Amino acid sequence: MVDLPLGPVGGPAVEILDPAFAACIDASATLVRLWTGGRWAEGPAWLDREGILVWSDIPGDRLWSWRASDGAIAEFRHPSQAANGNTHDRQGRLVTCEQNTRRITRTEFDGRITTLADAWQGKRFTGPNDVVVKSDDSIWFTDPDYARGPQYDGQIEIEGCHVYRIDPATGEVRRVIDDMVMPNGLAFSPDETILYVVDTGSTVGAGGPNHIRAFRVGPDSSLWPISVLAVDEGKAFDGLRIDTAGRLWAGTGQGVNCYLPTGKLIGCIRVPERVANLEFAGSDRNQLMLCGTTSLYLIPVRALPAV
Repeated sequence: MVDLPLGPVGGPAVEILDPAFAACIDASATLVRLWTGGRWAEGPAWLDREGILVWSDIPGDRLWSWRASDGAIAEFRHPSQAANGNTHDRQGRLVTCEQNTRRITRTEFDGRITTLADAWQGKRFTGPNDVVVKSDDSIWFTDPDYARGPQYDGQIEIEGCHVYRIDPATGEVRRVIDDMVMPNGLAFSPDETILYVVDTGSTVGAGGPNHIRAFRVGPDSSLWPISVLAVDEGKAFDGLRIDTAGRLWAGTGQGVNCYLPTGKLIGCIRVPERVANLEFAGSDRNQLMLCGTTSLYLIPVRALPAV
């Protein structure tokens, strides 16, 4: 664990590769380190009702919070069950991927934790990683096996790594993608007709993929593959966010890449640490929060989140 200095990070952070990126962010925007001391920061989620950003430190087994009104940092939950990805549902409640318990949970407004799903066809998930909620309240999440380790109390029960959907009415879990090596970050286009999913298979095998795939979403929530939208030559894609214009903001080894819906790279935000995931936060949702390896960063943007 390395404690880095807080405050503005020196040097230019914004790299504009196409004029389209100038509409998203000021070229002179300052990157600020707000918190440090984590071991692997992940899964930031903005909770508008509370006015806080919640994120995970997976090895530290904690959820942390940052309050936008005064910048206060506080421990949100410990132990967190090695929480990884987080998001909010349409009611503003926190939804979390817990690796130790192999489940998807929801934190109620009174603090109670509800298990939404922990198994598919009677078999326990491997290690839920990232999660997104659709406007129909269905919950979609990835289940790679990064969480496999000494904390496990049993064997891997599901062969392979997949993407799942939880039905909002029945709670039924359906596998929706079964041909990925290591499904990771995921996000919907603004009109929810496309689901983007990162496959980070290169991290577990030579020659494996590290790209963003696009899938057409049918009326019954079935998926049809469209294309490989973007490939990361640095093999470090992770989390995704989509803005109202449909641009994709992706965590990478160098910081954040921004892509048009066509897959064209239009700009980058350079960060001193690998960015695992990101979130639009603040009362106006125009502060991009970045979870670097050990730290939480903020940079102002002109883009707004799709949801």
